[in-house]
Formats: sequence, C-alpha cells, structure tokens
Amino acid sequence: MTPISVSDRKSRVCPAAARPHCVRQRGFTLLELLLVLAILGMAATLLGPGLATLDSPGFNAQTREATGLLNYARRMAVVQGTPASIEFLSAAYDADDEARRDTGREPDPQQADIVGRWVGDNIDLSYRDSAGQDASVDRRILVTFYPEGGSTGGELIMQQESRLLTISVDPFSGRVQVQDEE
Repeated sequence: MTPISVSDRKSRVCPAAARPHCVRQRGFTLLELLLVLAILGMAATLLGPGLATLDSPGFNAQTREATGLLNYARRMAVVQGTPASIEFLSAAYDADDEARRDTGREPDPQQADIVGRWVGDNIDLSYRDSAGQDASVDRRILVTFYPEGGSTGGELIMQQESRLLTISVDPFSGRVQVQDEE
C-alpha cells in the first residue's frame, strides 16, 4: 500500500477537470453553534440585571444623595455639638404653604439646625419610625442626629416603579445603612 498524499486526496474529492466548479461544503458544526449560543447565554445573564437598572439612573443618584446627606448631618452633629437634621420632602411639598404656616412663630431653641434638604423627583417616599410604625409622608420627614451619636432613627423607604430601597438610621448610634431590595 502506498500512502496517499494530500494532493492525491484532493484530486479524489474534486476531480481535476471539475476543480474550478467544485464547491466545498462550508458551514458551522453543531459544536461551534452550541459554543456561540453558550457564550451569548452567559453574556445575557451578566448584562440582564444591569440593563434593568438603566431606566432609573436618577433613582440611584437620588438615593446616594439622601444617604450622603444623612451621613453629613451625623458628622455635623458630632463636630458642632448641636443637633443637626435632614429634611426629606415629598414631591407634593409646597414651600409657600409651609412658609405661611411658620410665620409668626418663635424659633425653638431645642430645635435642630436643618443642614440639608432632599426632595424626591418621581420617587415615592414612606417612613417607618424606630418603633416600627409606618407613617405616610404627606409633606416632610425630619431625621435628627444628636451630638452624643444618637438620632431619631427609623427607615426611609424609597420606591420608583419596581425599584425599592430602604435607608435605615439606627436610633442609638445614628449609623446609616442601605438595603437595596430588588
């Protein structure tokens, strides 16, 4: 038996006279197709959750702002030695109505300085106090931090469409924690 060379093999598959018209079969094997589908499936599982949050970058920014304000008030209370508050306003808040109501009143010396104000844009805001009682937010919520490290405490629950986030403020330490509940 004589070994067949590569050129002999080609000549047997495509005869010399038909070589210009000979068409070799081209395409993907089943293994190649399955590999590509597996890669696309893995990419979809990695990108899927990220694409769900693309519609609400404003929600993420607003919740980071609220958390930052709470931490800022906590530091200010300790550094200045006086209570410091953050005011959370619902979208229905009317500043003119509040100003009319507050005119003529003497400032309370025990009242904390409001060092920041957060207004939600298209975010539903609810509040659960440190005793676990839910309170609807008609106008505003005031979260106060004290120089000794404590606070009024509670949970701010922010919701926009399907996104839900809870910011917890510990009443004893004033520590701020965020729980993203998707």
